[in-house]
Amino acid sequence: MKKRFLFILFFLFVSANVLFAQTKVSGIVVDKTNQPIPFANVVFKDSNEGVVSNEDGRFYIESAKTYTVIVISSVGFSEKEITLNKLVNYNFKIQLNEAESLKEVVIFTGKTSKKNNPALDILREIWEHKRKNGLNLFAQYQMEKYEKVEFDMNTIDSAFMKNKLFKGMEFIFNQVDTSKITGKTYLPIFINESLYDVYGDNKLKKVKEKMKASKTSGFEGNQQILTFVKDLYSDYNIYENHLTFFDKSFTSPLSTTGVDVYNYVLRDSAVVDKKWCYNIIFYPRRKNELTFKGDFWVNDSTFAIKKINMAVTKSANINWIKDIYLEQEFEVMNDSIFLLTRDYMMSDFALNKKEKSKGLYGKRTSFYRNHEFNKEKSVSFYKEEVNYVDKSVYEKSDDFWHENRFENLSKDELGVYKMLDTLKTVRKFKQISSSVMVLASGYVQFGHIDYGPVFSTFGYNEVEGVRLRSGARTYFGTADTWRLQGYTAYGFKDDKFKYGFSGKWMVDKKNRLILSGGNRRDIEQIGSSLTSSTDVLGRSNASSTIFSSGNNGKLTNINLSTVALEIEPVKNLTFQTGFSYRTLESASPTFSLDYYTDAAQTITKSDVKQSEFNLRVSYTPKRKTIGFAVERDVVSSPFTEIFVNYSHGFKGLLNSDFKYEKIQLYYKQPIIIGPLGRSDIILEVGKTFGTIPLGLMSVIPGNQTFFTNENAFSNLNYYEFISDQYTTLQWNHNFQGRFFSRIPFMRKLNWREIIGVKGVYGTISDANRAINASGLTYNAPDNVYWEYHAGIGNIFKVFRIDFAWRGSYLNTPDTNRFSVKGSFGFFF
Repeated sequence: MKKRFLFILFFLFVSANVLFAQTKVSGIVVDKTNQPIPFANVVFKDSNEGVVSNEDGRFYIESAKTYTVIVISSVGFSEKEITLNKLVNYNFKIQLNEAESLKEVVIFTGKTSKKNNPALDILREIWEHKRKNGLNLFAQYQMEKYEKVEFDMNTIDSAFMKNKLFKGMEFIFNQVDTSKITGKTYLPIFINESLYDVYGDNKLKKVKEKMKASKTSGFEGNQQILTFVKDLYSDYNIYENHLTFFDKSFTSPLSTTGVDVYNYVLRDSAVVDKKWCYNIIFYPRRKNELTFKGDFWVNDSTFAIKKINMAVTKSANINWIKDIYLEQEFEVMNDSIFLLTRDYMMSDFALNKKEKSKGLYGKRTSFYRNHEFNKEKSVSFYKEEVNYVDKSVYEKSDDFWHENRFENLSKDELGVYKMLDTLKTVRKFKQISSSVMVLASGYVQFGHIDYGPVFSTFGYNEVEGVRLRSGARTYFGTADTWRLQGYTAYGFKDDKFKYGFSGKWMVDKKNRLILSGGNRRDIEQIGSSLTSSTDVLGRSNASSTIFSSGNNGKLTNINLSTVALEIEPVKNLTFQTGFSYRTLESASPTFSLDYYTDAAQTITKSDVKQSEFNLRVSYTPKRKTIGFAVERDVVSSPFTEIFVNYSHGFKGLLNSDFKYEKIQLYYKQPIIIGPLGRSDIILEVGKTFGTIPLGLMSVIPGNQTFFTNENAFSNLNYYEFISDQYTTLQWNHNFQGRFFSRIPFMRKLNWREIIGVKGVYGTISDANRAINASGLTYNAPDNVYWEYHAGIGNIFKVFRIDFAWRGSYLNTPDTNRFSVKGSFGFFF
C-alpha cells in the first residue's frame, strides 16, 4: 500500500479547455443569506440528466445535447429555472427562495421521513427482487469485456504549464481536455486498454477472466505503476450492502441498512429506453461517514436498476481523495432482464480537498457485450493459471484494436496515444519516470542494476552504533526469470563489515518452480518474530532502529547459508523446501547464548552450529499479484494468510550441535465489518520437540522501539519471555472514524479509532531449562501474558499513536505496564 501512495504523492506535488459537450454549467446554490444549500437537485429541463450539489452547494453538469434551461430544487425552497444564454456557463450563483406554501415544497434535502415515504417503498421492492436480477438469473454466463484505465494530471492552468518541470515537453499541453464530471481541465499521462472473455458459474461461485489483448502507453514496463493500476480498482455489485474501495467499506445506497444512513426522495418518473422508471435521489444523513450522494433510475415492474450515478461526499473520512464518482448503466434483454453494460469510476487524488487544488484523476471504464447463458464449463476450466502469460496479448496491431474496441477512440484520444509515444523519447520525461520508480520501489536504476533499497541506508543499535548499508540487484524488466542481489554494511562502533547475497532462478514459469540460495553474515535481533524465516537478506527493525526504549544490545552474530526449492502448482498455494546452515554467537559482551554440553553442567559452549531441513506450505486465497517475474509485487487488498512450517534439525551433519523438530502454524484473517471498519485476527501456534539452547528457542517478541509493531508485544522487553511451545492470539480493529464522526468538535479531524488485544501462552521443558548457561533466567508465559491497546490513527493523515497496557504479570521487575508507540504511513 505504501508504494501506491508514494506514486500518487509524486504526481500531486508536480501537478484551455477542449469542448466535447454541447452544454456545460457550473455554479453554487445558496439561500437568501448566501449560505450554501447542500445536496440541491440540478437538472436540464425536460431531461433525465441531472446532478446533486455537494456539501458546499457547488455543482457541475454537462451534456452532449443542447439545453437552454436548468431546474434547481431543494427542500423548503421554491423550484427555480435558470435560462442558459450560451452553451458554456461557469460560476453561476443561484439563490433559492423559501417556499411560500406546501405546494411549492420539493422534498429533497434535510432529514426525510422513514415512514410514508414512497421512495422507501420502492427501495424495499429493490431488496426483494435483487436476487432475481441480471446475471443471478442464470446458472452460467459468459460475455466480452473491454476496459480502459487512464490517469490524468488535473486542474491544468497557465501557471502550471509554465513550470520549469515541463521545459522541453510543452507539446503535451496540446492534449489538455475537460472532465465531464468536474469541469476541470486535465492532461492524460497513462492509458491502458484491455479486452477479456469473461466466464461465470453461479452454482460453483466461480468467475474467470481471460485476457485477449492489452495495450499501454505512458510509464509502461514500470512494475510499481502496473501494481498501482491493479490495486486501484476493485469490482463491486451495487446491490450489495457494502462496497469496498481503497480498503474502505462504503454503505451502498441500495443497502438494506441504507435507511439508517441515507435520505431518499422520489423525484420523478419517466420512460427510459422504452421502460417506465422511477428516479430516486439519495444523500447522507450525517457527515464524515463513508457514504454517497446521487440518484438512480429503477424499473417499475422488475425493480431492477436502469442507471445509477453516485459520488462520495467530500466530508467522508478518506485521505488523499477529493472525489470518487461512479456510474453504471444497464440494458434490457428479453423484455425483463437488466444486464450491466457500462461501468465507470473516477477518483480524484489530491493533497487536500480544496476546490482549486491540483491532483491526479484515475479513471476506469468497462463495457460488456455479447452475453451468452447456461453453457456449462468443467470445474477445471475455472482453475486459475498460476503464472501464464501470452506475449501475443501485448503485441496486437492498431488494426486489431480499431476492429475490436467496443467504442472507437475519439480524435483527441488518438492524439493522446501519439503524444505519450512521443513523450517516451524525451530525456526529461525519462528522468521523471525514473524518479517515480525510486519513490515507488526504493531502488535507483542504473541500466540493468538497481541500487538500494535507499530507505535502509541508515540504522543504529547498541553493538554497531551508527550503521550504513548499501545494496544492489539485477533488473531487466517485469518478467525477469532470475535475479541476483546483495548488500554490504558497516558498523562504526564494532568496526566490522557485514554482507549478504542471494540468487533466484525461475526454472519453470507455468508452476513458478524457483531455485534460490544465498549467504548472510550480519548482526540480528533473533526472536523479533515467532515465525521462522529463511529470507537470507531479511533484517528486522529491532536490530537497526534509530531510537529504542531500553537497551537493544541483546544481538546475535549470524552466519546463515540457505538453498531452497519453491513451487506454486495451484494459484496462491505454495510449497517450499530447503536446507540451511547457520552459526550463532553473541554480538555483545553483555549478552550470552551459552549452554551446557554435559549432564554434569560443567562444560559450556558459546556458539551454535546448526543444519536444518525446512518444509513450508502457504495458502493465500484471494491474494492478487502483478507481473510474472521471479519476484512479484502483491496487490495490497486484504487477503487471508495461512502457512504451516516444519523444521528438522540435524545433529552431527556439518558439525551441527542439536537434533530437534519444530512445527509452526500462522493464520491471519482480515474481516471487513461494513460501516464498523475492519478487524484482523492473527493466530500463531508452535512447538519444538527436542533439547535446544537459547539461540534456537522461540522468543516471545518484544518491542523496545518507539514504533508500533503488529507482530510484537508493546510492553515486553527482548528475551523477557522464552518458550519451546506457544500459542498467541491477537485481535486488532480499526473503526475508520465511525464514532469520532458523530462528535461535532472532532468531526473535521477525521481521526480513526483503533483498539486491540493480544495474548500468549507458552511453556519450557525441563530439559531445555537444564542446558541453559546463558545467565538469562528463563521465564515462560505459562499463566498467559496479555496486553490491550487503544489508538488514534489518521492524525495529520500520516501518523498513528497507540497506547498499550499490560494486562498480566504486572509485578514483574523492570518491565513496562504502559507504553506509547507511534507509526507513520500513507493510508486512504
